[in-house]
Amino acid sequence: MARKRSEFGSRRASTLIGIVKGLAYAAVLGLLALVVAVAVATAYLPSYGQLTKRSDLGQMIRVRAANGQVLLSLGPSFGRWLPYEQIPPEMRAAIISTEDRRFRSHIGVDPIGIARALGSAVIKNHQIRATSTITQQLARNIFLTNNRSIVRKVKEAILALALERKFSKDQILELYLNRVYFGGGAYGIDAASRTFFGHSADHLSLGEAAIIAGLVKAPSNYSPTADVEAARNRSDVVLQTMVRNGFITADAAASIDPAKIRIQQTSGNNSVRYFTDWALPQLETLIDETTEPIDVWTTLNPSMQVAADKAVRANAPDGAQGALVALDRDGAVRAMIGGKDYVNSIYNRATQAERQPGSAFKLFVYLSALESGMKPTDIIVDEPVTIDGWSPRNANRTNLGPVTLREAFSRSINTISAKIGAQVGFATIADMARRFGITTSISTYPSMVLGSSDVRLIEMTQAFASVANNGVLVRPYGIRRVVTADGRLLYQHESDEGRVLVAPWVAAEMTDLLQSAVLSGTGRAAQIGRPVAGKTGTTSSNKDGWFIGFSSGLTAGVWMGRDDAKRVAGLAGGSAPARAFHDFMSVAVANRPVEQFETQVPLPDWQLTPEEEVYGDQVIDINEVGPMVDENGMPILNPPPFDQNYPQQQPMVQPDGSGAPTQQELDRAFPPQQPGVRRAPPYPPQPQPRPPQPRQQPYPMQPQPQQQPPRSTPPADPSEPRPYPA
Repeated sequence: MARKRSEFGSRRASTLIGIVKGLAYAAVLGLLALVVAVAVATAYLPSYGQLTKRSDLGQMIRVRAANGQVLLSLGPSFGRWLPYEQIPPEMRAAIISTEDRRFRSHIGVDPIGIARALGSAVIKNHQIRATSTITQQLARNIFLTNNRSIVRKVKEAILALALERKFSKDQILELYLNRVYFGGGAYGIDAASRTFFGHSADHLSLGEAAIIAGLVKAPSNYSPTADVEAARNRSDVVLQTMVRNGFITADAAASIDPAKIRIQQTSGNNSVRYFTDWALPQLETLIDETTEPIDVWTTLNPSMQVAADKAVRANAPDGAQGALVALDRDGAVRAMIGGKDYVNSIYNRATQAERQPGSAFKLFVYLSALESGMKPTDIIVDEPVTIDGWSPRNANRTNLGPVTLREAFSRSINTISAKIGAQVGFATIADMARRFGITTSISTYPSMVLGSSDVRLIEMTQAFASVANNGVLVRPYGIRRVVTADGRLLYQHESDEGRVLVAPWVAAEMTDLLQSAVLSGTGRAAQIGRPVAGKTGTTSSNKDGWFIGFSSGLTAGVWMGRDDAKRVAGLAGGSAPARAFHDFMSVAVANRPVEQFETQVPLPDWQLTPEEEVYGDQVIDINEVGPMVDENGMPILNPPPFDQNYPQQQPMVQPDGSGAPTQQELDRAFPPQQPGVRRAPPYPPQPQPRPPQPRQQPYPMQPQPQQQPPRSTPPADPSEPRPYPA
């Protein structure tokens, strides 16, 4: 029995010896493999100079204004690279105490920290806490990802050992403090200091260093610009950790009051972001994908942008939002305001919001009228009218009788717009709006002439700019050119030959009408002491106010209203929006030469009534009118242009042949082309002023007690002022 016990003990001892030997061999082989891995990693590590370039941290995009001023830097912000000697001792001590208190003594990994983490996990049954040293964090920051896996941790440890082998402790700490992410797009302590405190990191105070050191753990949670109190509370934890680890005294920590540390607040007046948010996505279609830093030169004028922001803020009613877009004659966007405060609302109301334009939509109504042959001096009767059950009313609830087209536009008479729509066709007006760049859905119900269809401010401003450009299409653009950091050109904007939208004489006559609206109509608040042409717009219940106009080659559109489309007391296109236009344009065109329009508008012999002064351009909301329905209550999907019971406009040529043009008239209108002679563009010359002739009205006339003479009899020469009645 004793011999059996002895044999069993010897076998057991030999087994244990074999296990120990196996573990020893495995340890030796593992150590050799680790040494080889570290040696190979060390050989392939980039040089110190390469690691200071930080090109691996992402693409930086600098957005520049038209004058070269940097408007915005996107992507990583690096600041200045600070050598170890220029990094404040307080900053070095704060980051070591917080992230790796045995940094100066370990070899890249911290065996003591690993053992304590494993022991805590076993004893307290907790998940193993992160134990990465500063060197390991640097290795992960440069070469690896944040993926949590055993393989990544092994690679991280090998790279950390290699970094410690190749670089000194001071170099590793310098690399770490200049590369680590501190939130707010800031990489490195200099960028963080400039972002949060407004100065370079080479003279950080102890309190500021504590705040920055506390950001590494969770930059988004402790960012001073996002949560000041959280950042200050975290700095208290950092200071106590520094005391506990012997980096500072308790008295030094007690002398720091985090509440007195000045945090640089992000300015709420950051309106340029509305423009950059609109312009930068266009890069995807303008240049090929690249990762190198680029400079994007834009069309924005900084002084105009500041003036636009001030104009919207100063004039937008309380509780309402405002937007403004300014286009140069070639379509360059010089200013863009999408709201009163970008920080509170990034929604761009200049390019994204779709709102009813009210009477500003009458631009397309009168363009259609002028293209059909009407003239500003033509007489049309302001009287009650009903079209397919819809009876528009004027803002002052009265009718003026015979008026000129110019006066009707200046007063923004709704019944005249309805008559024009019925005469030229509502589909024609919708086509005119699309021709001038309106891409939203346009209704063809009769009430569309009063601006019942939703539109965007930038597209309405584009339409007015095209009128100012003699009827040639203007396309808004915001990016002039894109270059790399070394000056290589990636993109250059080229002006295309504009498409002719209407004949020049139609655009000139439309400008005539737009001038009258500012000189004597609902847009008088927009006058700036030089020729201005524009139009107001007000929707029902004062939900939206518009003014869009142009002067000296610059077109500006202004919208104001609430995002929830509720009523804004006192809001009208001729009030706050027109005043904002005035305030902006007074600054924007101050250094531009005065430009006279091709047409001179005569002074009127009438004045706006008090009601028209305030609500002269107010229109009826189609939602309040409701859709047109038949006798069974079913909606009419394709309504006729006007009631079939009304007399139709007669064709020019009758069945018996009367009314047909003679051969001489045809030859004058369409002269035969001579061989080898290029025919001139088919635009008729500017017609000479002619005495107004009453047009045949395709509507039943309301009984009038007595025919009134025209309120605005045109003079023989339209350039001459009207004589005022005695």
